[in-house]
Amino acid sequence: MTFLVLAVIVLFVLAGIRVMSISALSAELRSSRKDETITDAENRNQGNMWVIFLTAFFAFCMWQFFAYKDKLLPEAASAHGPEIDRLFNVTLALITIVFIGTHIVMIYQTYKYAGKKGNRATYFAHSNKLELIWTVIPAIVLSGLIAYGLVVWNDVIYPGDKKARIVELYAKQWGWIARYSGNDNQLGRYDFRAIGNGNELGLLEDSKNDDDVLVSGEFHLVKGEPVQFKFRSRDVIHSAYMPHFRAQMNCVPGMETMFEFTPTITTAEMREKLNNPKFNYVLLCNKICGQSHFNMQMDIIVDTKEEFNKWMAEQKTWAQTQAAAKQTAVNVSTSENTSAN
Repeated sequence: MTFLVLAVIVLFVLAGIRVMSISALSAELRSSRKDETITDAENRNQGNMWVIFLTAFFAFCMWQFFAYKDKLLPEAASAHGPEIDRLFNVTLALITIVFIGTHIVMIYQTYKYAGKKGNRATYFAHSNKLELIWTVIPAIVLSGLIAYGLVVWNDVIYPGDKKARIVELYAKQWGWIARYSGNDNQLGRYDFRAIGNGNELGLLEDSKNDDDVLVSGEFHLVKGEPVQFKFRSRDVIHSAYMPHFRAQMNCVPGMETMFEFTPTITTAEMREKLNNPKFNYVLLCNKICGQSHFNMQMDIIVDTKEEFNKWMAEQKTWAQTQAAAKQTAVNVSTSENTSAN
C-alpha cells in the first residue's frame, strides 16, 4: 500500500510537469502562428482525410467480424435460446444501421462543407421539424424493440412447466454448489444460521432434505427435460450466467430468484458440432464479486436420460453425507479419548 501511494504521488508530479510543458509549448505555438490562417487546401485535406478514415474504419470493423466470428458463442443449446438470439440479432441490426448511417452523414458533412474563404456557417437556434423527427422516430423504434423484448422475456422467464426438475444453484465467494431436489422434486428448508460444520447451504433437519443431492465442480442436466433453477447467495450479489443456454439470473443475498429452461443439445453432440472434444458448457459468475471472481465457474454436463440416471446413482444424498460426517466425528472423538487414556 505504501508503494502504491508513493507511485501515485510520483505520477501526479510527473503529470503536473508534463502539463506545464504542454502549456508552455502551446503558448509558443500560438504566438508563432498569430498571423497565420487556415487555407482552403488545408480544409479540403481534412475533409478528404475524414473520408479515408471512415472507409478504413468500416473495413477494419468488417475484418474483425470475419476474423473473430469463430470466437462467438455456438448455436444456443436451450429451447428458448434461438428466440433470444433472434432478439439480439434484431437489436444488433438496428444499432448497426444507425451506427453506419450517422457516421456517413457526419463524414459527408465534413467533406462537403469544408471551410472556404468568404463562406459563413448558417446559424439557427431551433427547428420544430428536426426536433419532431429525431424524437418520434427513435421513440417508435425503441417502443417496438422494448415490446418485442418483453414478449420474449415473459415467454422465457415464466414457462411454468410443472414437470421441471428443481435444482438450486448456491453462490458464495468464490464457488458454486448445486443441490438437486430428491424424489419428491421439492427442496427442503434452510436457514443461514445453520451454516457451518460441513453444512455449507444451511440446510435444516427436514425429511425433504434427506434425499437431496449436493454436488460441486460440475452438475448434470438431461437433454429435453425442463429444469427450474432456484438461485441463492451467501454473501454478495453474484450472477449465474450460462452463456451457451442464453440464461442469466442474479443471485441476491436474502432472497430466492429463479430461471427455467430446457437443454436441447447434449455435451457430446456439441463437442461433435464444434469438433472440440474438450468443450464443456459452463456456469460463470457475471458480477464482479471479489478478488477471485474470475475463477468462479462450474462445468455443466448435458446427458441423455440414461447417462444422467447413471451419474445420479453414483451421488450421495445429503442424509448419507451427514451420516458419514457424524460417524467421522465420532471416530475422531473416540480416537482422541483412547489416546488420552
